[in-house]
Amino acid sequence: MEHATVSPWRQAISATLHCLTGCAIGEVLGMVIGTALGWSTLPTVLLAIALAFAFGYALTIGPVLRAGVPAGRAIRIALAADTVSITVMEVLDNGVMLVVPGAMDAGLDSALFWLALAFSLVVAFALTVPVNKWLIGRGKGHAVVHSYHHH
Repeated sequence: MEHATVSPWRQAISATLHCLTGCAIGEVLGMVIGTALGWSTLPTVLLAIALAFAFGYALTIGPVLRAGVPAGRAIRIALAADTVSITVMEVLDNGVMLVVPGAMDAGLDSALFWLALAFSLVVAFALTVPVNKWLIGRGKGHAVVHSYHHH
């Protein structure tokens, strides 16, 4: 019964790492695609956000489907589990990219681009952990989906 003794902070860190994985895949992919295509800031950020949500939800839906939950319910569970966490993470990591001078205009061969992107994900992780702790403490967020990850 080790799961009963896991601290709320540890649960929040685990949930945030899970969220960060999907967000980072989508965020990096969106930023790379938009930058490589020479897009302006707005379409690049919108693509990064859309892909972050898509990958974030996909990483939650997969285990829920494997647990035998029907697709429609699995989608609703993922939306309930991840929407707040992904939203907070996306506001933070895109916000950092927008406020680091030159980050959005730097090319893919620029250390500034990659360092700003990495820094944005670190900031997003650090500030989303307390949000997830608060959600889990109220039986929301990843608490909704946690039991499906062990099937």
